[in-house]
Amino acid sequence: MKVDWCAAQLVSYSCSYPVGSFQLEEPPAEICHCLDHDCWGTVSEWVELNRVPYKIPKFLVVGHRGNGMNLLTSGDQRMKAIKENSIMSFNSAAKFPIDFIEFDVQVTKDGCPVIFHDDFIVSEDNGVIFEKRVTELCLSEFLCYGPQNEAGKIGKPLLRKTKNGRIVNWNVEKDDSLCTLKDAFQQVEPSLGFNIELKFDDHIVYQEDYLIHVLQAILKVVLEYAHDRPIIFSSFQPDAVLLVRKLQNTYPVFFLTNGGTEIFYDVRRNSLEEAVKVCVGGGLHGIVSEVKGVFRNPGALTKIKDAQLSLLTYGKLNNVAEAVYMQYLMGIDGVIVDLVKEITDAVYDMIKPSKVDDLEEVTLAEGNREVVEVKSNPHFSQKELSFLLKLIPQLIQE
Repeated sequence: MKVDWCAAQLVSYSCSYPVGSFQLEEPPAEICHCLDHDCWGTVSEWVELNRVPYKIPKFLVVGHRGNGMNLLTSGDQRMKAIKENSIMSFNSAAKFPIDFIEFDVQVTKDGCPVIFHDDFIVSEDNGVIFEKRVTELCLSEFLCYGPQNEAGKIGKPLLRKTKNGRIVNWNVEKDDSLCTLKDAFQQVEPSLGFNIELKFDDHIVYQEDYLIHVLQAILKVVLEYAHDRPIIFSSFQPDAVLLVRKLQNTYPVFFLTNGGTEIFYDVRRNSLEEAVKVCVGGGLHGIVSEVKGVFRNPGALTKIKDAQLSLLTYGKLNNVAEAVYMQYLMGIDGVIVDLVKEITDAVYDMIKPSKVDDLEEVTLAEGNREVVEVKSNPHFSQKELSFLLKLIPQLIQE
């Protein structure tokens, strides 16, 4: 089990931005300003009373960072096809029958929500490699890295640090410029849902006033430009998901968790059981878990469903059709995937009725007439189920 925290690494992050910088129209005004501990009971009661279970109507496929994340050291060219978290990647994913794209949002020093996964921009100047924290850049500086939209303008080099600390060129087959959250709303297919991950550094302890400042900047853009687009908020940062739930009552909020596959300083992040507690206590609508965490602890699925929470998963196993198939059988609500084309094809094949015998007719009374509904009723042989049950434990050991 990987341990990904150290108390010595944790630093405090606060700011002096005014809490009431932006006027949010969704919740009652007193809720937006009732965020101190003296008002905690009142806020919790308001959230619980206003929490309607978020019912996902079908098995969702969500494009990870658009058409898939970039693994620049991978031998699989599909993982280096299109720049992740870009308008090009988002619209490429929209060509397939997916329901949402997932992307990471941070807020620049001057208050603009931008889409970028890593905590730091890595670049090079005269042979010297340097890093700059995304949230400490102003918007104009952030946008000057990588390809530029303005004809003839050359951007600064954009490199990337891998998990093992190696610095590599961010080379992909189809590159694109960095973008803002507003750009995504204005330039991406409007019917495509957005799973907005509220991105924070795992090694920083954030003060509440800073979190509120960031969330209000994001909500301001969402409320102005989302219109009818489906939105889901999610974050690994427990306090951020609790706050965004209190600051708005329009869009569902999901808690992201590694599901116990990694251990963190904040115990709320260390198991599916803790994730359920966070969601129930904060009136959240669902959980997004590393799929290995669910496969290693399938009993938690019952607890999640009993709490009327939705469950999505992410992780490399979601690029394996058999693993997605198993989740569909288990009643998981959807998967976040990198191989969008391959998995959408697989999901279509696994869910569609193969022949008339596989359909179940349900007769419903409607007024004075009978309505026949045809529902898909998939049948799986014992051999198929046995194959999947044997395959999954082998996969999660990789």
